[in-house]
Amino acid sequence: MRMASLRLPDSIPSPAQDSERLSLALQGREVDEKVIVWILGHRNAIQRKQIKDTYQQLYKESIIDHLQSKLSGVLKTAMILWMNEAPERDAILANNALTRKRKKINQLQVLVEIACASSPNHLMAVRQAYCSLYECSLEEDITSNISTSLQKLLVGLVSSYRDDRELVDFNLAKSEAAKLHEAIEKNQLDHDDVVWILTTRNFFQLRATFVCYKQGYEVAIDQAINRSGNGDLGSILRGVILCIVSLEKHFAEVIRASTGGYWTRDEDSLTRAIVTRAEIDMTKIKEEYFKMNNTSLDDVVRRDASGVNKSFLMALIGAKI
Repeated sequence: MRMASLRLPDSIPSPAQDSERLSLALQGREVDEKVIVWILGHRNAIQRKQIKDTYQQLYKESIIDHLQSKLSGVLKTAMILWMNEAPERDAILANNALTRKRKKINQLQVLVEIACASSPNHLMAVRQAYCSLYECSLEEDITSNISTSLQKLLVGLVSSYRDDRELVDFNLAKSEAAKLHEAIEKNQLDHDDVVWILTTRNFFQLRATFVCYKQGYEVAIDQAINRSGNGDLGSILRGVILCIVSLEKHFAEVIRASTGGYWTRDEDSLTRAIVTRAEIDMTKIKEEYFKMNNTSLDDVVRRDASGVNKSFLMALIGAKI
């Protein structure tokens, strides 16, 4: 099943031809954003890497730096994320979330996505990229920038290396469901058992634990956490659980929250979700979004995204413009 939404043209120019057209589009005061979007919005990760390398060879300049200096607004943000390789992209997103002066809880969900939507090797690559880009570890920046109540869970999530094999111990799932239930009932969401279970067990094991929780206590674990009313920590934990249970539902929720209305519109979150998932599972996310909202993601992006960024996002989700 094809899960990526990015569509490639039948005939693709050489990296040198693409680089030449991009260089022309970036010259002078009037940047031709439509040409940039048309080219880069229809190239996969391998092709974009070839363009970056070729551009550097031809013009002795980084195309990412050139885009950074010439573009503005949300299109610049989107294009810089798109042109970076996946580990660097996630490192940039994590740093942006951590260094904002006013951190909203939905922005910190980026850290959850990076930790719970990644293979163990990708997460390790993100941490290495973070150190290279910012000269400190991701864990250090979480400790420096995040409130104490969230630190233990977030550090545990980003520093974990889970076994990604499909291994499930059902007796362990039952016993750990009981430990989670006890902590939730006592409003101890930062209990060591909670952090240990959610940050070390493989996702197959955790899904079994969540099933045992619902069977044993007649309530889904995310609903139980919601009832406990533990603010930001509860929100982060529900995000962790949703990412583990269904990534497509999580990102459909992110998109819905970012396009909820005039006062809650958040084009940065919409852009992040599309840019990071376009080459992975955006087709499934679009299907989930339609189930949840009875409207297509194509129509929502057409309505809520702005300027040339709208064309870029439409290209990434494979929509007809």
